[in-house]
Amino acid sequence: MDGKHMQIGEVAARTELSLRTIRHYEETGLVVPSARSQGGFRLYTETDVSRLMVIRRMKPLGFTLDQMRDLLEATDRLDADGAVDPSDRAALLDRVGEYERAATEQVEKLRVQLSRAEDFAATLRTRLDQGAPAVPR
Repeated sequence: MDGKHMQIGEVAARTELSLRTIRHYEETGLVVPSARSQGGFRLYTETDVSRLMVIRRMKPLGFTLDQMRDLLEATDRLDADGAVDPSDRAALLDRVGEYERAATEQVEKLRVQLSRAEDFAATLRTRLDQGAPAVPR
């Protein structure tokens, strides 16, 4: 355990995810609170917050919940204290590499979309500037 426990509200503020979204990720098994308080409140650790941040970063890149689960499982196994068999380690690193390549490809697609959106906004600004009345002197 990594020490300090946080309630879901603090985790939501730190991750910029809604309470509902965090609960959804719990229901789907992506992130399970490390503990519960005596009153039954979810308690999270820094490790849990890190998992939520991975999910938050994958979502806008179009990764599915199953892909998120698969990547988290691979990284959990790579991070496990026990030694991973070398052939298993190589296979896990290959899986992580596939996600890295997919993420890089999505980032490039988003850059193209952003560039087009910026061009469109500039076109509209130009149009507005051309239609604006002259300022009296």
